[in-house]
Amino acid sequence: MTSTTEQLAAQVSATTLLRFATAGSVDDGKSTLVGRLLHDSKSVLADQLEAVEHASRSRGQEAPDLALLTDGLRAEREQGITIDVAYRYFATPRRRFILADTPGHVQYTRNMVTGASTAELTVILVDARNGVVEQTRRHAAIAALLRVPHVVLAVNKMDLVDYAEGVFGAIAEEFTAYATELGVPEVTAIPISALAGDNVVEPSARMDWYAGPTVLEHLETVPVSHDLTGCHARFPVQYVIRPQTAEHPDYRGYAGQIAAGAFRVGEEVTVLPSGRTTTVSGIDLLGEAVDVAWTPQSVTLLLADDIDVSRGDVIVPSADAPATTQDVEATVCHVADQPLAVGQRVLLKHTTRTVKAIVKDIPSRLTLDDLSQHPAPGSLVANDIGRVTVRTAEPLPMDSYAHSRRTGSFLLIDPADGTTLAAGMAGESFAAPAEAPGADDEGWDF
Repeated sequence: MTSTTEQLAAQVSATTLLRFATAGSVDDGKSTLVGRLLHDSKSVLADQLEAVEHASRSRGQEAPDLALLTDGLRAEREQGITIDVAYRYFATPRRRFILADTPGHVQYTRNMVTGASTAELTVILVDARNGVVEQTRRHAAIAALLRVPHVVLAVNKMDLVDYAEGVFGAIAEEFTAYATELGVPEVTAIPISALAGDNVVEPSARMDWYAGPTVLEHLETVPVSHDLTGCHARFPVQYVIRPQTAEHPDYRGYAGQIAAGAFRVGEEVTVLPSGRTTTVSGIDLLGEAVDVAWTPQSVTLLLADDIDVSRGDVIVPSADAPATTQDVEATVCHVADQPLAVGQRVLLKHTTRTVKAIVKDIPSRLTLDDLSQHPAPGSLVANDIGRVTVRTAEPLPMDSYAHSRRTGSFLLIDPADGTTLAAGMAGESFAAPAEAPGADDEGWDF
């Protein structure tokens, strides 16, 4: 007989979901690629396409501008750029997708951090005429920092370089060498023309030298891990439920979303940061009692002992409890207009807990050209990536970001007005550099 966990795994694999983001420099064609994906995969409603055609004609364009499918802000359409992150949902018979179309301008790099923070794959576009530029390197560095497991290099506008194999190969080789230094585990290079549709959904007849997958084919087949039990189980408490009604006079439940791993009835758990231990006596899911629950389900945990648990506490298995700390060493992407300086007082938001903190040190700032560290910059400004040490007023159960993207991440917030200053990843900045694989002449899978 199959166990409950095995049954769930079968259900998950039957409806696989891939979250991915697009990134790249200005005018590399990100929105056009997304529009082409939606159009050619028949994911655009007739009235949406009609509206795009009408808007394109009013701007004097003969063919529909597919970028308008994602660039929805008036300023975006007027300037022909992406400003905000545009989320789109679509599906093919093989997989469901949530995509984030992120901006290319340097001043909107913060939005790329937002879009890629939950992505399992990032598509980084490069204009074949310009090759790898600074913003390409910046987006590759952010993808590496965010531990995005799959990176696709889409060399766009191949039609403007006469579909030259040599141009594509040189760009792919340069980017892959840089990504390998960052520790990116996998780079797949694909030559495309988003405007003409080459290798986006359908294979290109103009690039018979390329035998690899199209962008959509790769998105449909790239392995997506849905390991239910292989990660550290973490349950940040969002709300304490005490009905105190005649029907439930003694009910005390702790509601929230399981950030990672699985919890089972009868399991011994520890509440952090207090360190008190107890046992899971019950799990309520959608009004029904279950024996096991896993990420990303939202549940209510019932505990055997009546101990003090409040919002912001984290319930973890006693056998796999993280250490609590008040000294957080991390890499941050600075996203605010005002600088982040040593000695600055901030709020640190970690899962459901927000505590007071102070920036004790900024040891270094990353130089994107050669990945060197500029020592002791004193402050970080908008779009800088740097190492920080933060001292918190209360101990936090923080994992390394390499082990858990949910419980190893945090935000630094300005206590005066609530502005988000920086997005942080605890622990080591980049993964160890992967051994550079050789080029696959058949599939160009660098």
